[in-house]
Formats: sequence, structure tokens, C-alpha cells
Amino acid sequence: MSPAAEVVRGLRERGWTIAVAESLTGGALCAALVSVPGASQVLRGAVVAYATPVKQSVLGVDPALLALEGAVHPEVARQMADGVRTALQVDGDEATVGVSTTGIAGPDSPDGQPVGTVHIGVSTPEGMVARAFLFEGDREAVRAQTVAAALGLLAECVGE
Repeated sequence: MSPAAEVVRGLRERGWTIAVAESLTGGALCAALVSVPGASQVLRGAVVAYATPVKQSVLGVDPALLALEGAVHPEVARQMADGVRTALQVDGDEATVGVSTTGIAGPDSPDGQPVGTVHIGVSTPEGMVARAFLFEGDREAVRAQTVAAALGLLAECVGE
């Protein structure tokens, strides 16, 4: 079973829904979930908050945090994951799980952090977590590794 299929199965078994907030992955994480038959039972949708101001205006990331730390920071990942649950609510019902990706895929780094620096956040009713990664390779490799890592972290958080 693929990692995305494991996540969809885990969500379905718990009766949970998921919302996705992506920056450097640009929709690839949501696409991986959508590729699983039955994903429509659990997936609310995604926000591609590629521009830093969108992280604040749509996902509710603290503007002071963004000004101080920039968009590539573990607390930004946590706030993105939490904020997308509300942003993609249906009839006042928040998504049960939020997941986020933020990082630097390259080829250059705008703020001095190493290319390949990535933070992934997950917010569930059981708590929030952010993990930091430093991936190697070109832009596509960093993005692919980020999707794989996000699916792995999700599987940990929604598995039983």
C-alpha cells in the first residue's frame, strides 16, 4: 500500500477529514492524496500559499512571526497546519487534520538558510507537531522528498 493510501485509510478509519497547506510543494502533496481512490471521503482540499503574505491572509500565520523569522520556520509550519483546518471548514466544521509544507527547494535561498531546508507541520485533535528536514538534490528532488516525508509524518499521526 502506498504511503498516501495508508494516510487515506487511516483518516477514513478514524472518521477524520484533512486539509492541506502547501508552499514549496505547490500542490504535489494534495495531488498524492487525490491519487488514492476514495480520497474524496476525507480530503477537504488544499491551499497553495506560495507567497508569504498568503500564509498570513488565508492561513492566519502570525504576521510578526513571518516578519521576524520568515516563512521557513517550524512555528510557521505549525500555524499553517492549524490555520488550514479553519480555512477549509465546511458549514462551520473545521477539517480534523491539517498538514503543511514550507521550505526552500532552490536553486537559491532568499534568506540564507540552506537549500533543502523544509518544515512540515501536522495539526490533529491529539496535538500539533512540526518536523525539520534538510533534503539534498535539485529542486524537484527536494520537493519529492518533502511530499514523501509529509505522507510519512501524516501516517504516524493518523495511524492507529
